[in-house]
Amino acid sequence: QVQLVDSGGGLVQAGDSLRLSCAASGRTFSIYTMGWFRQAPGKEREFVAATNWSARDTYSADSVKGRFTISTDNAKKTVYLQMNSLKLEDTAVYYCAAARRSVIGNWWYRHVEYDYWGQGTQVTVSS
Repeated sequence: QVQLVDSGGGLVQAGDSLRLSCAASGRTFSIYTMGWFRQAPGKEREFVAATNWSARDTYSADSVKGRFTISTDNAKKTVYLQMNSLKLEDTAVYYCAAARRSVIGNWWYRHVEYDYWGQGTQVTVSS
């Protein structure tokens, strides 16, 4: 089993920055892909970004490109989501996710492909 603990959310104003963290523990050797998703009230879970532990292969949603950056600390088994220039529409619960498959291939945006999930951290952007 793998445990994910995500943190770093909060209440910020539009234009501000936040950095989310997700610490993985347990059988982390079985994990090859880490991702971030978000879910706003009344909406489906939405892909934000994904990467492998080396962070050589990263993918992000068009809605966050140029503003959000996913990165990793392989030694700490921690993945980060740096969020800059936050907008009102970024308000959501953000979830860290882990998958037991390589990030290579066109699947990392599908939340059903991930095996483990964090508990979620709330990000609220106000005007």
